[in-house]
Amino acid sequence: MEVFTIENLTFKYPQGKNYALDNVNLKVNKGEFLLICGKSGCGKTTLIKHMKAALAPAGEKSGDIYYNGTLLCDVPERIQAQEIGYVMQSPDSQIVTDKVWHELAFGLENLGYKNSVIRIRVAEMASYFGIQNWFHKDVKELSGGQKQILNLASIMAVQPEVIILDEPTSQLCNIAAQEFLALLKRIHEELGITVIIVEHRLENVFPMCDRVVVMDKGKIISSGNLQQTIHNIKDNEFFDAMPVPVKICTALGAPEYKVPVNVNEGRCFLEKYMAGKNLPKESSTHYIGCGRDNIIEASDVWFRYDKDGEDVLKGLNLNVEKGSLTCVLGGNGTGKTTMLYTLCGLLKPYRGKVTVKGKNVKKWGNGLYGKVIGMLPQNPTALFRRDNVYEDISECIIDGKNADKKIEEISRLLDITDILDMHPYDLSGGEQQRCALAKVLLTEPEILILDEPTKGFDGFHKRKLAEIFKKLLNDGITILMVSHDIEFCAEYADRCALCFDGGITVSGDVTEFFSGNSFYTTSANRMAREYFPYAVTAEEVKELCITT
Repeated sequence: MEVFTIENLTFKYPQGKNYALDNVNLKVNKGEFLLICGKSGCGKTTLIKHMKAALAPAGEKSGDIYYNGTLLCDVPERIQAQEIGYVMQSPDSQIVTDKVWHELAFGLENLGYKNSVIRIRVAEMASYFGIQNWFHKDVKELSGGQKQILNLASIMAVQPEVIILDEPTSQLCNIAAQEFLALLKRIHEELGITVIIVEHRLENVFPMCDRVVVMDKGKIISSGNLQQTIHNIKDNEFFDAMPVPVKICTALGAPEYKVPVNVNEGRCFLEKYMAGKNLPKESSTHYIGCGRDNIIEASDVWFRYDKDGEDVLKGLNLNVEKGSLTCVLGGNGTGKTTMLYTLCGLLKPYRGKVTVKGKNVKKWGNGLYGKVIGMLPQNPTALFRRDNVYEDISECIIDGKNADKKIEEISRLLDITDILDMHPYDLSGGEQQRCALAKVLLTEPEILILDEPTKGFDGFHKRKLAEIFKKLLNDGITILMVSHDIEFCAEYADRCALCFDGGITVSGDVTEFFSGNSFYTTSANRMAREYFPYAVTAEEVKELCITT
């Protein structure tokens, strides 16, 4: 039986040039775990928003959507609210109360359940999701991973039939993302809940789904099980978004329709592939550095938001070399974002010193942030102030004579030419991210500080971003970024650092950093470390396997 039936759905945003959805036909079976993926801006989020009438965007629409055989527009709001759960991309966007226990009860209260039922449901969800230890906490005290689990638990309290999730792990570290997805899979298997999830990070979610729908330019270009999907898109540029084991094993000649989809399967494939081969005496190759001075130095930095509150930064020490790409990784709530704002001079430490270009940030005044330093915040919408993208990015141009040329170049570079007339809030998460990055780059800073710049990016646009980084580094620009994207950092960074408990616990060149970790390392390294302990990227593993 189909939970959702979508027939000939076509949709265009009010200021859009192209159709966001172009004659989409899709059936979602009851109890199915469905993954919807595709390039940034392909229509994924627009599609799933139409599956809940209260979230459907305004615009020009045709076609029909049926829920359990009834036109969705005829399904009462109360039924939709109770039976169709929706988890948003940003954990903070969905939380409406101040306490964890109240958030769990909020949906039930709004649906008019009796207090006795609410107490039972809340207790059950707190126990099932392991929330007991932070049941009475303020929501603001939770990490990003905890907030997303709370959002999922709050939805499950009303006992929905369907859960729709829009990139729920985009702001979670790799470990928190795995825990969240494992919990989601447990709900699916034990309760038979239908799961529809949109994701760019396919490493963990791809192996656990029943069916994959791939979209491109508002159309569905593939729909099938895992092996059918791999076969259908093997010649498409979106293949770069596939999990690392899929890419490595396909390149090494894995049998068609029998391609390993997770690290364990990939490890078994390599065991057979490497049988009888003489392994080389491999040694790590270290990043030597560009021989330049440190452009940012943080020494024994301590910071807290409230005078009587807990310290967020605790003796932070970090050096960033001029002209390098330095990536800082770490779990949610470890102080990474606070560190960035402190290095920019936007937050003032109560102990320790931060220098930029050899000058204490306290002495820069207003001449640092926005001039020497350009910063991309974690939430890109914080930078948007105008009614369309063109006006928004135009305000960053200093030299008015070359404004049109600069906008044309940056738009082409970041693939936003077709969305310049659109309202920033009508864009997908990845499109918003690219537009915000355009604003930052147009200020032409000497130092780029980026908070989760690859969030919402597919494999294609990550490669484009890496090309931009390479050009900027060649021009002498320094880039410091915080990221949960381990694979991107391993492939393109010069140096990596791990933030934990308000400080940097370890830093080093990419090979040294990732090959020494068990969890904060790449899928390629976990898959092939028995044979090539210092290989940390898919390309390195493929090359070593082929040449050995």
